[in-house]
Amino acid sequence: MTNVFKKLQKVRHAFASANVKKSGKNKFAGYEYFELGDFIPVINAMFDEAGLIGVVRFTKEEGSLTVYNVDNPEERIVFTSPMVFASNPKGQPIQDLGSTHTYMRRYLWLMAMEIVEHDSVDAAAPAAPQKPVESQPVSPQKNADNDLLVEKLIEHGLTLEAKSELANLWKANQKQIDQLKGTEAFNKLKSAFAEMKNNLED
Repeated sequence: MTNVFKKLQKVRHAFASANVKKSGKNKFAGYEYFELGDFIPVINAMFDEAGLIGVVRFTKEEGSLTVYNVDNPEERIVFTSPMVFASNPKGQPIQDLGSTHTYMRRYLWLMAMEIVEHDSVDAAAPAAPQKPVESQPVSPQKNADNDLLVEKLIEHGLTLEAKSELANLWKANQKQIDQLKGTEAFNKLKSAFAEMKNNLED
């Protein structure tokens, strides 16, 4: 019986050869990206054929995608990511929740499938250099979580078209951002948001 790791790797190879088209367009940075609807039907068909199933779950702190071997459900691979909360000043809280779930599902599937996309951080205009800030030692795992959080916030920020939307994204994730203060990750995030703000409309 083929284990879950071999099955997932086989699907990754199949997806990479499937030439799936990207329908998402980032007007600010000028690049295309995958929408959920571009790849989920393809992946579901491939998972069904391989004998896999993906289950997404959310808590206030993180989102997770667990890939199960349907022939042996105890075999699983878990992908996790810190939560980033979407915020739309023109929408309702339930719409913000829906946007958050959609964004996190997309990000988790990209991780699980090793889908390579345009580097949204490199796409941003270079920010002014920051003076180094002394910080307390951070564990490697914490460092990785910080970098992932910053990457996702910047990626989400690059999809926005107004300064108010950027400000609301920061406010919606204020608690997690405050925990970054005194780190290089915070400096990177602050610089990127300042640069994006300069390029957005009021």
